[in-house]
Parts: sequence; C-alpha cells; structure tokens
Amino acid sequence: MKILFIQTGGTIDKDYPKNIGGYAFEISEPAIDRIMKKLNPSFEYEILPLIKKDSLDISEKDREMLFDVIQRSPYEKIIVTHGTDSMIETASFLSKIKHKTLVLTGAMRPEKFSDSDADLNIGLAIGAVQLKEAGVFIAMQGCIFRWDEVKRHPESGQFLKA
Repeated sequence: MKILFIQTGGTIDKDYPKNIGGYAFEISEPAIDRIMKKLNPSFEYEILPLIKKDSLDISEKDREMLFDVIQRSPYEKIIVTHGTDSMIETASFLSKIKHKTLVLTGAMRPEKFSDSDADLNIGLAIGAVQLKEAGVFIAMQGCIFRWDEVKRHPESGQFLKA
C-alpha cells in the first residue's frame, strides 16, 4: 500500500515568520515530513507540497488545482493536510472524486508546538485512509467523519457530527 500526502497549508504547517509584517505565522515546510520521520512507517508514501496557504486564503482556483492533482494521481489513498477553517468546504468540493479514499486532516495548533494535536490527527488519518471505503472524510480531534456528516461548533471550533 502507498499513501500520498498533499500539503495545502494551514495551522499544521505554521511556523514563526522570518519576515516582518503580515501574518503572525507563515506556512513552512510540510509538517507531515517531520511526523513521518518520527513514525518510521512500514508503508510507502510520497509527500507533495502543493499549496502553502492559510485555509482562509484557499480559493476556488486552489481547490480546482487540488481536485485535478488528485484525479490524475495514480494513488487511491490520499491524505490532504489542510487548515481547519475551510476544511469542510474543501472536502465538499472534492466529494465529486470517486474511486479514491481521501482524508483531510490538520491541527488546531502548529505541529512545531509541543502541545500540538498534529501527530494524533495524522495518525488518525493514516488509520482512516487504510480502513475506509472510497469517499471523502475528515479526521480531526479523535473522530472520523464523512465530509457531509460534519460541522464545526462556532465557539469551540470542535468538529462534530452534523
């Protein structure tokens, strides 16, 4: 089995900025690379840095590019690291893709923070992509949801069953 990891940015990949001004954080190299080195998995994988944006800045053009990359990919198991603010919208956009298992995940705190949830969410996504049927799923905060059965609580930011 082979898994493709696609980076789109978001909190999971955030780091302190090297430049003055702009966002308080910038999107750095894929957090998934550091996580996979710690994990030393027994499956093959590839990491594709595709988009490096906060999810509030993800555009329809970005989603179209992501869709096309996934459609053309020979991989049937794909994990997309994504910011949490627009993860559900991207999952909905990708739901037209059939015959592949797609799992979107991210983090509430950057992977570089000692109290980050990134490792847990990536582990959850790896398990989900191996066991779930073809379709689009979100793996966050210890739960796996179908793309059309998830919502976010407006105050807590938690991902919940819709």
